[in-house]
Amino acid sequence: MTGRPTSSVPSLRVNTPENKRLLIVLLLAGAMLVAPWALEWPDRVSRGMLAVSLTLVAVALLMVLQSRVRLNARAMATDLLTGFIEKDATPTFVTDVDGSIHACNEAAVKRFSEGKQETLAGTLRSVLANPTAVLFRLQSQAAKSGAAREDIVTRRGHVRLAVHQMQGGSFLWRVEDIAERSSGSGRGAEAVPIPMITVGRSGAVLFMNEAARKLIGERVKSTERLFTALPVNPGQLNTIMTQSGPVDVLATELNRTQGRSELYLMEVDTSGLSASSSGFESLPVPFLKVAPSGDILSLNKMAQRLLAVEPRDDLKLGQLMEGLGRPMSDWLRDTAAGLASNKSEFLRLSRRDREVFVQVTLTRTFEEGAPVLIAVLNDATELKTLEAQFVQSQKMQAIGQLAGGVAHDFNNLLTAISGHCDLLLLRHDQGDQDYGDLIQIHENANRAASLVSQLLAFSRKQTLQPEILDVRDTLSDLTHLLNRLVGEKVTLTLSHDPVMRSIRADKRQLEQVLMNLVVNARDAMPNGGEIRVETEAVTLTAPLERDRAKVPAGDWVTIRVSDEGVGIDPDKMQKVFEPFYTTKRTGEGTGLGLSTAYGIIKQTGGYIFIDSVKDHGTRFTLFFPVHKQDAVEHAPVEAPVEETAAPQHGEGVVLLVEDEAPVRAFASRALRMRGYTVLEAESAEDALRTLEDPGLSVDVFVTDVVMPGMDGPSWVREALKERPDTRVVFVSGYAEGAFGETDPDVPNSVFLPKPFSLSQLTETVHAQLH
Repeated sequence: MTGRPTSSVPSLRVNTPENKRLLIVLLLAGAMLVAPWALEWPDRVSRGMLAVSLTLVAVALLMVLQSRVRLNARAMATDLLTGFIEKDATPTFVTDVDGSIHACNEAAVKRFSEGKQETLAGTLRSVLANPTAVLFRLQSQAAKSGAAREDIVTRRGHVRLAVHQMQGGSFLWRVEDIAERSSGSGRGAEAVPIPMITVGRSGAVLFMNEAARKLIGERVKSTERLFTALPVNPGQLNTIMTQSGPVDVLATELNRTQGRSELYLMEVDTSGLSASSSGFESLPVPFLKVAPSGDILSLNKMAQRLLAVEPRDDLKLGQLMEGLGRPMSDWLRDTAAGLASNKSEFLRLSRRDREVFVQVTLTRTFEEGAPVLIAVLNDATELKTLEAQFVQSQKMQAIGQLAGGVAHDFNNLLTAISGHCDLLLLRHDQGDQDYGDLIQIHENANRAASLVSQLLAFSRKQTLQPEILDVRDTLSDLTHLLNRLVGEKVTLTLSHDPVMRSIRADKRQLEQVLMNLVVNARDAMPNGGEIRVETEAVTLTAPLERDRAKVPAGDWVTIRVSDEGVGIDPDKMQKVFEPFYTTKRTGEGTGLGLSTAYGIIKQTGGYIFIDSVKDHGTRFTLFFPVHKQDAVEHAPVEAPVEETAAPQHGEGVVLLVEDEAPVRAFASRALRMRGYTVLEAESAEDALRTLEDPGLSVDVFVTDVVMPGMDGPSWVREALKERPDTRVVFVSGYAEGAFGETDPDVPNSVFLPKPFSLSQLTETVHAQLH
């Protein structure tokens, strides 16, 4: 350690041990040795005093020996510590409590040679803006815990300041420069593996990252020292001087603000590559060199594979990409002029084989003083596909909600129309001249109800009536109708698995799905062909993932409907289940067939997939879960119920709650005609007020489900607290399970979907009462 000449402690020293105790022991031994002779004590006492004094002398000699050994050991340890600190490459200081420097090593002398200060705070003032506060904070922590450390960001970089408390009240300080952290600004380029230098207006090298320092072998201060020829030619080969000799590099210049620019230097092996193509061809990233006019000057092999093009002279960027949202020429011109932001754009490639999206980043460079654009391409097909799927799911959900709402309102209107038509038919017999018109109104109302059921099927809000089915029996019953649908040119072939399992589905809706698929297959073969309908029981040992769907493992029944028709284009495959989308000519299809089939199958708990090859045919595969006989109670074989006519007369009090006035008017008239006493209410709140009369006896609640204010199930549960034995009939234009799925079931209740006829309403009420 080097001591400061003005310091009270010129170097790191080791204090000698305390000698007071040794002196006291020797004086006491001498006094006990002389005292018997001087005071003429008896011989026995004198001999005892002599023995004690000799013992004290022996103890003193032992103390001298022990202190000498301890002193030598401490001196050796001190020499080792002093030598370690002296040879340490990190600047080290020894200070007292007040911060005065007692000693420092050679690294500290070299590091802070610009000015010698007596205190550590004065020495560090060239590094830290406020060293006194930092030193006081660290010294206080070291006084408590023995050591402290802190990383400090300075204008020169990062500094780590550490302090250790030493014996005797001194402090050992170490000032260490640490590697800079990547910050995203200019010096964040330390993390970039490509050699990069920052050059000022005058050609001064302002910054070199670690890769550049490793390539060049030293720090350089100007481009004149680095490049053999100036000016630097971006996009071309340039020669730089390194410690190992001249090296050819491909220079790329990126302009920055305030007259600064960044030069990226990529070392090139010119032995096997030409000077004009070595840069682009060797990069593992799709690169394009584009003129401001849009002409593609060059492209590397990675870009050729991504764009699926071969280099030619008349190739333009606008011919290869689309979907910018503004003219491509404006984007290129603004970027070449430095007016456009460096934001990436997502574009669609003009490829015929498949749909590909790329993320394009344009950067302006200069070659021979003229601006040139470098386009970096990144395959973003998967990202855009996920985005499109998310948007599509949101769109389908919104359309489903709209369809369900429209269907609900239509069901209310159809209930009123068909109901009042039933009332009119009761007063007209077949000989009446108005009877035919009423029948037409009734039939068209039923057709409208069928259309509404398709909307509900698409939105998966229709009311299903599932039953245990054998698909072979269902297809056998449907074969005659299907043969009539396909015509004479098309052959319909059915093939069944001999070991078939049962499914649980709505037979009428399943037939609708099969008819839609068969009709589509017929239309795809205008010149005739064969339609195959195959059934099979399959067992999936592992989940089947396909078309963004995941079919769980287990037992399934599959139905395949395949044709030999024209097929479907690959880019249209993802849209076939969308509502109102059709591949047929205008006027030949509504676009609701496949979307309705999709909704029915999904509501049943199944899956539907499509496979198609252009000009070779299409195949639809339907998956239905096998009905577990042991998991579901066996439906008892009901004895044939004789068809009974609708009751002509009923007894009882009915509380009718319906917010739609036309529906309420029809229902109340229909029930009164059958002899029931009807109490009307237009809202749930009115119904509860009516029931406040304790003397009122009500046998049946007939209530709508969705109403303004309190809904049907809510007010019924409230009313049943006082009238637990009252029967309930829920009516709604929505499906039975489309509302209140988390609420408990209402006891003694049935559901009647809208639109319902006069006889359906009166029969349902009669069945509840009896």
